[in-house]
Amino acid sequence: MEPEAEVGRGTAITPETSWTTDEELWEDDDGGDYAGWFCVRTDPFPCPAPGCDFVADFMTAAHLVLVWEERDDPNLLWHAQRAKEVGRNPRIVAYAPAFGPSASYYAWEAAGRPVHAVQGKSLPPKR
Repeated sequence: MEPEAEVGRGTAITPETSWTTDEELWEDDDGGDYAGWFCVRTDPFPCPAPGCDFVADFMTAAHLVLVWEERDDPNLLWHAQRAKEVGRNPRIVAYAPAFGPSASYYAWEAAGRPVHAVQGKSLPPKR
C-alpha cells in the first residue's frame, strides 16, 4: 500500500479515473461566437494530465474556456465559488475570443463533461 499524499492547493484528486495519452480534445459542436458571454478568470493553473504543459487562466474543460450566457447563472456562480475554495482567485469577466477557444458550459455538460486525458471522471453534483 502506498503512503497517502498530502492534499493541498493545486492538488487534483481523481479517484477511480484512468488516464489516457492518445486522444483528441473535445470540441463544442455549436462552434458559436461566445463573445460577450461570461467566464471565470483564475490564477494560472496547470492541466492535470500527465505530460501536458497547458496552463489555464480561466475555468476550462478540455482546454476550452467554459462560458455562460448570463453573468448570474447559478452554475457559473457555483464553479466560481469552487475555484475560490481551492485558492484560484476567481473573477467573473466577459469572454473575448482573444482568451482562446471556448465552449458553452451547457454544451460541455451535454457532452458528458469531457476532461483532457481523463476517462470516467465525474464532477460533484450541483447544489
